[in-house]
Amino acid sequence: MEDMFITPLQPWHLTETGSVDKGASGQTVIEGTEGISAFKSVFEEMIDNVRSTEDNLAKQQYLLATGQIEDPHTVGIASSEAQLASDMLVSLRNKALEAYNEIMRINL
Repeated sequence: MEDMFITPLQPWHLTETGSVDKGASGQTVIEGTEGISAFKSVFEEMIDNVRSTEDNLAKQQYLLATGQIEDPHTVGIASSEAQLASDMLVSLRNKALEAYNEIMRINL
């Protein structure tokens, strides 16, 4: 179970005081700059994941083209992994933009 391709995301609550807490519901509350760095690290991890799956796909395609691969089905698996990683990154970006736009619509 440790070698899962996609790590499940946990909900975060961001505030401005600068500490990490457990909320009343038992959820992790990340505050201040730690919240920003945690948010940033999620995107960095997803981008690294896309890069690594794309590199793996390119390697598998090269091995297939040169006849050095034993299991040709690994190319299809690598392709699916790369596509899924890209789709996840795009979905994450879209959700972040939707959240930003919703925050901007709030009247203070």
